[in-house]
Parts: sequence; C-alpha cells; structure tokens
Amino acid sequence: MTQGLPELNLNDWRPTRDSLHRLARIVGKVRAAHMPHAKHWWHITLYVTTRGLTTSSFPANGQNLALTLDLRSHVLSVDSSAGWTASLTLIGQDDQVICAWLASVFSAQGLNWDPQWLDGLERQPDTTYDANAAMRFIEVLNRLDMGFKTFKAGLREESSPVQLFPHHMDLAVNWFSGRKVPGVDPDDEESADEQMNFGFVTGDGSIGEAYVYVTAYPAPEGWSDLALIDGAYWFTEGWTGAILPYAELAVSDAPERLLQSFLQGLHAHGRALMR
Repeated sequence: MTQGLPELNLNDWRPTRDSLHRLARIVGKVRAAHMPHAKHWWHITLYVTTRGLTTSSFPANGQNLALTLDLRSHVLSVDSSAGWTASLTLIGQDDQVICAWLASVFSAQGLNWDPQWLDGLERQPDTTYDANAAMRFIEVLNRLDMGFKTFKAGLREESSPVQLFPHHMDLAVNWFSGRKVPGVDPDDEESADEQMNFGFVTGDGSIGEAYVYVTAYPAPEGWSDLALIDGAYWFTEGWTGAILPYAELAVSDAPERLLQSFLQGLHAHGRALMR
C-alpha cells in the first residue's frame, strides 16, 4: 500500500453496496451448486481480481466456467473453457433480470440450470448501481486482498485462501492452530477446529462502518485483555473481536504497516493464548 486509501463511508454508497452484496450471493450460489463441498463453506466463496470478483473455474457439464463481476467495466461475464463467453451490463439491471439472463446463457449453451440453486436469495425489484462507488470498492478490495495475502504468507500453520464470503460480504483468511476444540465432535467441520479469523467488512448490523476484524474461536482466556494499537478497540456486543475501523487505514500515511501491525499483533497474542 504505497498510496493512501480512498474513503469508504457506508452512508455514501449503501444502496450500491447492497446491490453488490446480492450479486455476490447470486454468483456464489451458482459456484456452490457445482463445486465439491469444502470445509468452512470454502466452496461458496469468491476471489478478488484486479477488475472485480470471480468464482474462479468450476465444472459444468464437461467444461469449466467462471463467473466474474467486473466492477471496472460494470458487467457480469460468463467465460467457458470451451471458448465461448457472454456478458451483461450491471448498470440498470434488477436481480430478476440478472438471474433470468444467467438461466438463458446456461440454456443456450446446453448446460443444466436449476432455479433451486438460487433459493433463499432476497431479491429486490431495483438494483442501484453507482459505477464510481463500485470502482472505489474494488480498489479497496484489491489493496486489502494483498494486505491479507502478505499477512497469510507469514503463517506457518494451515490457513485458508484469502476469499470473499458472499453471505456476509467479508474478505477473510482463517488460521488454524492444528488442535481440535475439546468437547466438540471432531467431525463437525465448522466448529471442531481451533482457529482465528482475520477479515474486512464494509459495515453490517453490528458495526455501521467499514472495519477490519480479528476473532478467535473458541476465545481463549485473556483474549480481550490485549492493549490494541491506537484507533483499534475491542467489540463485545454479541461477539468478541478486535476492530480496526477502515477509516483509520484511510487516514494513515502508512496503511500497509498499520494493517500488518494490527493483524500480526493479534495473531501472536491469540496463538500464544491458545497454546
């Protein structure tokens, strides 16, 4: 991060953020329908590219497909290993149109399409899409994606890919201590592993601003006793985690150094307590 980060005040772009959240859930649902099940729901996640968010390749009827939300050209694209591609502009489209378009693309190429893949989605008749806000968002994601990858590179134990979870719209990486949680069924893939989660959210029902977070599961004794770096704080309302407001990164002269200090300090703290 050699330059300052843009502002990301949720009040300024919430309708577009909500639209992108629904779009991410749509493409994540399609990926999930085709990928083998993976622990911790890693089969539904998306990945940051220089242009937006992608499913990466997934198998579909003898070929590989990739769905990409291009937030610079503002299109949803479908690319096939068979050589064909299709795209639809994101500006001015509602959720129903986008879902119908995906179904038509699959049908036109002789691919299976099951409407049940998109069950559970809360669709809206209007899709607000501000191009400038979308481009600002992907700039932020690119910068933080690389920041999390830099952090991940220093982890010796197992860690997840840096990935975006569509259901909460958080970019995150998980670290695992290698130990099982006492008293939990070791076959419970969601709850059996002792772990820490490092992520970024644009704002949610708990905290109404963009923030970086670190959580530990199960939270070890003394977890929230650590004195955090300036600007960070402990959140304890419903869940316990260390919070670094994105605004602190945006005003910092050295956001990369600040982010690494926050992540590395908490990882060292949690790792020592989990021992």
